[in-house]
Amino acid sequence: MSGTVFIPYDELILLLERLSSEMDVWVPEATDDEKRGIHFSKYRAGNIPALGRQSTTAPKKVLFPQVESLFGFGYRKDAEDPSRVALDLNEPGGVKPALVFGARPCDVRGFLTFDRVFLKDRRRDPYYAARRKNVVFATQVCETADSACFCSSVGSGPADRQGSDLWITPIDAGYVLEAINARGETLLTKLGKAASENQIASTRRIQEKAAARQVGQGTLTDKARAFEARFSDRRYWQEMVSTCISCGICTYVCPTCYCFTISDEIKDLEGERFRSWDSCMFYHYTLEASGHNPRPSKVERYRNRIGHKFSYFPDQYEGMVACCGCGRCIRSCPVSMDIRQIVLQL
Repeated sequence: MSGTVFIPYDELILLLERLSSEMDVWVPEATDDEKRGIHFSKYRAGNIPALGRQSTTAPKKVLFPQVESLFGFGYRKDAEDPSRVALDLNEPGGVKPALVFGARPCDVRGFLTFDRVFLKDRRRDPYYAARRKNVVFATQVCETADSACFCSSVGSGPADRQGSDLWITPIDAGYVLEAINARGETLLTKLGKAASENQIASTRRIQEKAAARQVGQGTLTDKARAFEARFSDRRYWQEMVSTCISCGICTYVCPTCYCFTISDEIKDLEGERFRSWDSCMFYHYTLEASGHNPRPSKVERYRNRIGHKFSYFPDQYEGMVACCGCGRCIRSCPVSMDIRQIVLQL
């Protein structure tokens, strides 16, 4: 294992503090009352990362902020001809380098979905592309899957390295970090001392055990044609979504959902255009200016959600499903809808 360092448990905080002076460091942080779970936030002095289990929400906002300023604008009258108005645009500043430390494989796999949508040459998103280029992901091998996890069912797994730059493996005395690519290799030189042969051997055993685990039952990657066959079966979809309350939480906690809306806020002659997360489960998401809505009920909206993840997206992007199997939509759903069962029953 070339490009490998060891960080003792008691030195991790010092390391994160040092790195945070050079870049933004995002870590999973437990809320004070622990009622709102674990969420990724920028590291603050004295903060202890919650690395023991999967976070309640993925680090999606690091590359795709929940509210993002696209540009500012202002109108000014021509001094020589007051009937004419000029428009000034002010682009946001540059993107600061960042490190996401302690994400899980399912979190990072979610960005592979984003890459296919936002990094295509024909419709390349400059805001997402700039962040993607400047963010390094240090991903932790997952040993804490629960009954809601199903990453193996969507072609991933607890030791999936796709999308990661550094690989974190907890062992008895600390963390072993391994560089996966050149981006990770560059940062690795700042992180610690070379791991010993015994530490590397322990790391291999943990990684091999994780890689051998099957998380989830069956496969959900071959349901595109089954979805097409069920598309017009309204009775089926009504049964599947009978308990849904259209709250949209499944889309907000999902690492692969990328729906957004764009709004302008204007005061006097100045304003700002920003985009913010939206949800295909909301009535207004598809409401047209004419008043017509092609998805007027939760039946059409949830059918579209399933179809997008397991049929439309795989058909467009070489068979890749737009689901990472993290199970967050299952855990967070207030009426306990289970996307696995809905897809398997197709």
